[in-house]
Amino acid sequence: MNKSIRCWSLGLMMILIISWFSWQEIKAQGANWMPVKYVRIEGAFQYIAKEKIKQVVIRHVMNGLYNIDVRQVRQSVKQLAWVEQVKVQRIWPDAVKISIKEQSPVVRWGEKKLLNKRGQAFKPVNINMFNQLPLLDGPVGSEKVLLTKMNEMSAALIKQGMKLMEFHVNERRAWKLILDNKMELKLGTNEPEKKFNRFLKTFALLGTAQIKKVAGVDLRYANGYALTLKEHEEKIDWKHVAQMN
Repeated sequence: MNKSIRCWSLGLMMILIISWFSWQEIKAQGANWMPVKYVRIEGAFQYIAKEKIKQVVIRHVMNGLYNIDVRQVRQSVKQLAWVEQVKVQRIWPDAVKISIKEQSPVVRWGEKKLLNKRGQAFKPVNINMFNQLPLLDGPVGSEKVLLTKMNEMSAALIKQGMKLMEFHVNERRAWKLILDNKMELKLGTNEPEKKFNRFLKTFALLGTAQIKKVAGVDLRYANGYALTLKEHEEKIDWKHVAQMN
């Protein structure tokens, strides 16, 4: 009985060893036995060139379908500037499918980068193509938080007929906004959101004609704020403002 078990075990071991060596031989012959004939690239692209992706992928598929390291292919493609997400699949018997989601920038981040809607930074080849996007500038690591704040303030300003174009936060965490009409709002470091809300509640009381005269609003005061007028503009008629309200 024991002899039969030993023979059976020995036979099984031999089968496993032969199978292992056979598998290694198949892998070694992978490029000839199962060559990759097609690389399929899927996705809606505005900035990514498919040829660029193929150049990155081709060196990973030279040894056949069996020998492709899917993780390495994914990492290589992900390093391209405009790739946000990538999925790599073997398609038997002779193809590889690369599914890509392209980055969609919502704001500029500083002088050289862009942010997508999740607050993830990436660096395009030519940043000057995106000068029309709003600018967000702040400390490294604060991208997601500041983008959320920018979206909230932008939505609030739009309701009052204004558009936020730049949001700056310096090393001291002082906030400054610039609107599409070049008006500058200085919010400072102390409770900037509270001061922004104060601006929203009171600024419209000036009326459209008076607002057009304003170049800047300094909200860094505990109560109220100071206005800077554009060059050659007449002083605000506060008596008229009072009568209007």
